[in-house]
This record gives sequence, structure tokens and C-alpha cells, in this order.
Amino acid sequence: MKNGLFIALQDIRYQLRQGATLMWLFVMPPIFFYFIGTVTGGFSGSSSGGAAAPLTVIAASPGMLKSQIDKRLRENDFAPEWQDIAFATSGEQQPEPARTLTFPDFLTEQLLVGETVTAVFDTNASSLLRDFEAIRIQRSLYTVLADVVVADAQFVEPLDKSALDALNRKPRLIQLQVEAAGKRQQIPSGFEQTVPGVLVMFTLLVLLTSGASMLAVERRQGLLRRLASAPISAAELVAGKWGGRMALAVVQVGFAILAGTLLFSMHWGPDLAMVLLVLFAWAAFCASAGLLLGSIAKTDGQAVGLGVLVSNLLAALGGCWWPIEITPDWMQFLQKLLPTGWAMDALHKLISFEAGAGSAIPHLVALMIGSALVAAAAVRKFRYV
Repeated sequence: MKNGLFIALQDIRYQLRQGATLMWLFVMPPIFFYFIGTVTGGFSGSSSGGAAAPLTVIAASPGMLKSQIDKRLRENDFAPEWQDIAFATSGEQQPEPARTLTFPDFLTEQLLVGETVTAVFDTNASSLLRDFEAIRIQRSLYTVLADVVVADAQFVEPLDKSALDALNRKPRLIQLQVEAAGKRQQIPSGFEQTVPGVLVMFTLLVLLTSGASMLAVERRQGLLRRLASAPISAAELVAGKWGGRMALAVVQVGFAILAGTLLFSMHWGPDLAMVLLVLFAWAAFCASAGLLLGSIAKTDGQAVGLGVLVSNLLAALGGCWWPIEITPDWMQFLQKLLPTGWAMDALHKLISFEAGAGSAIPHLVALMIGSALVAAAAVRKFRYV
């Protein structure tokens, strides 16, 4: 395999001299890490990245229930700012609040006489967070209603603020403690999601563009025909071409790991060895895919176009752009059928959920088998002209 090694070495040296390849290898990944990681930082946890979410509460003469509602809203990670309806509907130019909770006039009086009180919540949060905010609002208001019922039943005097304050001072005899089962953590977000996702996407993108187009160019320029007349077997030639692409994928993965760790404090979990094995298997799959696309593409332009289309489609459906855990069930099922999904699911289990090295073995086997099958198809489709 000396000839194959020589071809692989020459291929990787040539590719690392190309400006476009260098840009997508070393410049674009950190940029994508930063921007996408910053955007996806709120996919889990509180809706405001860990801080209390600002909430404008509109209520004219809310009465004694104002302090109790305020208390329960703050317990559910809101920062209420109270104002009356007259001020909210005045002609003054006020910036539109991100969240509003509107009560009818004389809230306390209506509730104490048994009238129905309707609260209206409005938010400009994205669809990913809107339901979560609505649930927290409902929990706050139902807790206030429970406080009113309990205070009214326990105290003989007419219900007033002192009765609610006395109720608040009483210890809670029954408490609900919620925590993650086992080692499972919250849904990956921020750089924990972005660094592995961009790594997987860019490795596939580079190999399906630069790796495939280079083979098409060599075929068009007649370089492969010259190699056909040289004392190099077809097996050595294909192995060398695969090796060059594998080396390019390893460079991509290695740099992404280094950049993610040093620039964005990426933590790779307790099973780093298995993480590296999964990424090595993913690099092998991408190398095989690049060789296959380069073998079937008729022109270098066609190779680049198909490479960009396929890599972005697989990245989106495989969970590279966003945590697959927040998507509908059909999309999570589809991820299990895609190679990008195998890689991302394995990385999530190892890094975010700390499920143990054994949890990624099926994904590793699937990637290795997929790489072998795609490589076999590339060998069958390989042509000199």
C-alpha cells in the first residue's frame, strides 16, 4: 500500500493549499460556533437565559391580591412590573413590552364576591418558549387562587392581606422536589449543542464539496487517466483517494475539537475516548461519501452543488442545527435513519446526557457499517474517465 499512502499524502497536501478549503476548515467553524451557539443558548432553562423574564402586569386597582400575585410570579422566574390600564392605553409612545398579563378592573373585589376573573397573557416569545411561559403563568395564578381558598377557610375574619401574609409564613408541609433521573441533563443548548453540531455538519460539507470536486477535476484534466497507465493498481488508487479524504476529515474534526475547547470552553463529557471513536467513525463515513460523490459527479460544479445541498439537508434533519429533542416526534424518528442523526444522537448521549460509553456503541457500529457500504459503492462507481 506504499503507492496508496503516497497518493493520500499528495492529495491532502494539495487540498490544504486551496484557499477555499482552508477557509471552510479553519475560519468558518469558529464563526458558526459563536453565532449559532449564542442564538441557541435559550433552547433550555428559563426563557431569558437564566434571569427572570420581564413581565408587564396591567391591572387597575388590583387591591390586596397584587402582592400575592407578584410573589407567585417571581417564584416562577418572572419580574413583574405593574401599571394601570389608563397608563397602558394612553397616547404616549411606549415600547411594546415583551410579555403582558392583563387583569380586569378591581380584581380583588370581583374575586371576593365570586365573579369570574379572566386574565389575558400575551408574549412575543418564539414558539419554542411560548408554551413554557404560559405554563408558568398558569402555575402562578392557580397558586394564588389556592392561597385565597386556603386563607379564606382557615381564618375566621374576612379575607384580607394579613390573612394571606399569615398563610405565607406557614411552613409548607408537603413539598415537591423535581430533579433529573439518573445522569440525564437538560436538553443541549448553546455551545454544548452547537460545537458538536457544526463539527458534524462541516466535516460532511467539506468532504462532499472539496473532497468530491477534486476528484471530478482530476478526471476532467486527465490526471486519473495518467494514473491508470502508471504501475499502480486500482485498489491502491482508490485507497489512496479515500485516505486523502480521511486525512482531510481528521484535520477538520481535530481543529473543531481544539477550537471548541479553547475558545468556547466546550466540555466533552466523561467518555472522551468514545467521543473520539464516534468522531473518527463519522470522519470515515464522510470520507467514503466524498469519494462516492466524486465518482458519480460529472463535473466539479455538480459535485459542489450536490455536496452543499445534501450536507445542509442532512444537517438540518439530523439535529446539527438545533437540538433534535425539541422537534416533533416524526422528526426525531427520522433522525434515527440518517447518518448525521447517528453521530449527533451518540454525541448527545455521551456529552449532554452522560449515558455512558456503552450507549453509543450502536451508533458507532452503524457509522462503521455505513462507511463500509458507502465506500464499497464508491469503489464500484469509481472511473478514470
